[in-house]
Amino acid sequence: MSELLKTLCGMVDSGRVPHALLLHEDDGGGGVPLAMQFLEHLYGGNPRVAKLIHPDIHFIFPLVQAGDSVAEQYAKEWRALIQENPSFSEGDLYDALGFEGKNTVISVKEANALLQVLSRYSLEGGYTSVVIYLPEKMNSVAANKLLKILEEPPQQTIFVMVTHAPERLLPTILSRCQLFRVEAVEEAASVALRYDDGGLLSALMSAVIARDLDAALEVGEQLAGLPSRDSMRAFCRYAAEKMRRVFLVQQGLTVLAGDDPEAAGWASACKKTFPRKALEALDKASGLIGRNVNQKILFTDLVDRFYVNI
Repeated sequence: MSELLKTLCGMVDSGRVPHALLLHEDDGGGGVPLAMQFLEHLYGGNPRVAKLIHPDIHFIFPLVQAGDSVAEQYAKEWRALIQENPSFSEGDLYDALGFEGKNTVISVKEANALLQVLSRYSLEGGYTSVVIYLPEKMNSVAANKLLKILEEPPQQTIFVMVTHAPERLLPTILSRCQLFRVEAVEEAASVALRYDDGGLLSALMSAVIARDLDAALEVGEQLAGLPSRDSMRAFCRYAAEKMRRVFLVQQGLTVLAGDDPEAAGWASACKKTFPRKALEALDKASGLIGRNVNQKILFTDLVDRFYVNI
């Protein structure tokens, strides 16, 4: 049993279960199986939890933006995915649901369906639990409806949310959750570190903090000259993880950010809006890598966004 799972189960044993847990994983990092192990303990080892058929546990995940469905209609595909590949990625989910290449969202229709569920008593007289995969995919209306529930949760209602980007949640939602960092099980971070051996992110941050645009643009030139598109994407993944640590430090969640003096230094030197803006820029750059876009222009734009928003 992992230390984090021991902590979560200890909350159950002590009778001090927070009404909202936020598990921050890297994509494919095992947040959903951890959530299910926690719920299995919460429900006293009921075998229906592991089979994902407990009547008082409800699942929400992103669906096609233009659709009119709710997650419950994809319960069969959801169960099959988790049973076959517990530490699935966001892409794995969309492949399983037939959504590959389509825009996805957690819509207000889903939020309204959840409100109806929570208006009823637990079918078995115990806890009602809601697992939300990627709550950052909620549109603004859905997010505000969830906020109202979190502000005044029904008795014995537990929310377990698995996120890749806590910084994209409403700050008011984030403040009502107990946040835990799920350690990565992937090698993506180590791959990214190999491509940042030259200290490109450190050089970029030093330049933009010092307001040295020429030095920042020189880093952009070096990024555009990386040996492959994979190495460019790896840099973006690495930089995104560092920006999330900066965000956590600025929110006072230094334990979750880990022992990262560099991120702590950046957190004190930049605006509180910077990590979100930087992550948006990195997402955009990562998405454009591999398309018919000039890499020099792409990374010049990335550098400019860092420089303007620092």
